[in-house]
Amino acid sequence: MHKKKPKTKEKKLTSGQLQREIMKLFKDNPKTRFNPKQISKKLGVANNKDSILHALVKLSESNQVMALEDFKFKLKRGSSSFGPKKLMEGYVDMTRTGAAYIECEGEDDDVYVAAKNLGSALHGDMVQIAVWTPRGRKRPEGEVVKVVERASDTFVGTLMLRRNLAIVAPSRLDMPVDIQVDPEQLKDAKDGDRVVVKVKQWHKKQGQRPRGVITTVLGADGSDLEMKVILINNGFDLEFPKEVLEESEAFPEEIPVYEIHRRRDMRQVTTFTIDPEDAKDFDDAISFQYLDNGNLEVGIHIADVTHYVKQGTELDKEAYLRSTSVYLVDRVLPMLPERLSNGLCSLRPKEDKLTFSAVFEFDKKQKLVGRWFGKSIIHSDRRFAYEEAQERLDSGKGDFAKELRVLNKLAKKMRADRFKNGAIDFDTEEVRFRLDEDGVPVEAYVKERMDAHMLVEDFMLLANREVATFIHKKAENEMEIPFVYRIHDYPNPDKVIELARFAKELGFQMQINTPQEIARSFNKLVKEAEHDGALKLLQPIAIRTMAKAEYSTENIGHYGLGFEYYSHFTSPIRRYSDVLSHRILEMNLGDRTMRIDKDRLQEQCRHISLQERKAMTAERESIKYKQVEFMEKHVGETFTGLVSGMIDRGIFVEIEGNKCEGMVGFETMQESFDVGDGRLRATGNRTGKVLKMGDTVKVKILSTDLAKRQIEMELVEE
Repeated sequence: MHKKKPKTKEKKLTSGQLQREIMKLFKDNPKTRFNPKQISKKLGVANNKDSILHALVKLSESNQVMALEDFKFKLKRGSSSFGPKKLMEGYVDMTRTGAAYIECEGEDDDVYVAAKNLGSALHGDMVQIAVWTPRGRKRPEGEVVKVVERASDTFVGTLMLRRNLAIVAPSRLDMPVDIQVDPEQLKDAKDGDRVVVKVKQWHKKQGQRPRGVITTVLGADGSDLEMKVILINNGFDLEFPKEVLEESEAFPEEIPVYEIHRRRDMRQVTTFTIDPEDAKDFDDAISFQYLDNGNLEVGIHIADVTHYVKQGTELDKEAYLRSTSVYLVDRVLPMLPERLSNGLCSLRPKEDKLTFSAVFEFDKKQKLVGRWFGKSIIHSDRRFAYEEAQERLDSGKGDFAKELRVLNKLAKKMRADRFKNGAIDFDTEEVRFRLDEDGVPVEAYVKERMDAHMLVEDFMLLANREVATFIHKKAENEMEIPFVYRIHDYPNPDKVIELARFAKELGFQMQINTPQEIARSFNKLVKEAEHDGALKLLQPIAIRTMAKAEYSTENIGHYGLGFEYYSHFTSPIRRYSDVLSHRILEMNLGDRTMRIDKDRLQEQCRHISLQERKAMTAERESIKYKQVEFMEKHVGETFTGLVSGMIDRGIFVEIEGNKCEGMVGFETMQESFDVGDGRLRATGNRTGKVLKMGDTVKVKILSTDLAKRQIEMELVEE
């Protein structure tokens, strides 16, 4: 009897690698037509058909292959993946020199664009670029062909009056051009005032000024104003238009009887919410009951935003425009007006609320054996803050302690299964602040991550995964149902190699031959970092090797979570992606199958991804501002910290306990230092003293600069 030949282990490629392999296949077979299934067989890769179709669509968009009927593709005559130029799209990441790197989907390397080739593009803009690789070089270069979508058209700056000329100098360091305004329309602003200006006519090329109008003259400087400036500079309006507010106020408080009858009534089932102590917009609730067969039923109940926000209304247009709520240190700028976000849609306790539910049945071995999706009505029995829920988990005492402990046990099993299947634990430390009544920080600390946090996360992940899986599998043997997937590509191989070299210097060995090995190494890093402060510094660097998660109609899976199908369904009060998911899911419940325009949906995904990036930038800027504001009161004091980075001018030190980071200039030291090539160590030229990444040092705070968000330090010798 012949033994079965062992199957060769298939490798899963990144989007960029997959596109290159597909192009090689087409070049070797220039007259052959291939569909995704045939390509999968020819290449022998582990990528699913959706990933291959996604790569083919990208190659088609860059004019390298031609799309035919029946999902077949062929090589476009005269095309070459190594040709002089191809068109791509991506986001501008501008450097201080005025040049930029463009983060392009499907490319392992960011594309360098010299300042002279940026045209009118600015930081954060989505642009179309022509890309080429100069002879003798590896890194691609590009030139901006057009700006596809502006990151922002509103800026805060200082008004400067010069004879018959009025210009606004933006306060953003990455906005390198002044904006010209009409001297006759200054809204009583005077020379030197801080103003908000909205661009009406963009410049065509560098050296020109865009033209705009002053919309607001701002008040006195201070923390409150700076938070507003951060929001405005990232393109977010502080106020809702009048017509949007009027629509939100027009909804009745009472739920009509006919609406209750058309829904699954779950008001008698034990239900509660778990949220931050200061939260007001409760997106999700969890219900708990044992069925007659002894199985456990867990309901994930999500605010039914689409009941109120109908497609095409002013509310809907504004929600799409914003696409996300923005969470700064001391405030929330909501996606929806307060009447909806904190009122009608918020799943407040002791109130009947309309929800869209994902209900799951688990058998006695904690195996998922049933699922149901549909519109429902719930009545939350209890609102828990995370700390209260954690007390129940720790002590086993108090209301709903038994239910919480059962849910936590189930959540832990789902978490273990996820990591077993290749998920990565991105458990990064988050900074939190305690503020006084004026919004000034009196304490900065690292948020404690508790079982109660992870319990909620695990059940939200379950709902998001199962909704995406349901939609995808419903159309498995027929034309796809266009949907909003949350996708995450494989890490950049070159960046991972650099990270592994970096980790080795700090005494940590990484295995990086396959995506699965990389995931295991990342998780091992997280565990060892709990006992090694130097390794903790590697975690943010490890995250930067990763592709950025984004929204797309082309499902390539979610590498970081280890999920083949994933979406966002659980936070429609604060994310427009979830609003779209709710609408599409509702259209396809039961026997119904409905498809919306995929190209239009992809446009929406792209806009939502851009808005999400802007919101994350605003959040980071607010944290940095509050850290510097907090350290203002500690000038002259000494702290313990870790060496967190190096540049030619000095070293960066992150203070233990509050993660405030400042710079120690080499000029403040008793000798000059040379920084090594890998920027992992600096060596003193006189004594040979070595400063390494991750070293524990003592520093004295010399000064703070709120305008530049900078903290200056000096080393304190033991």
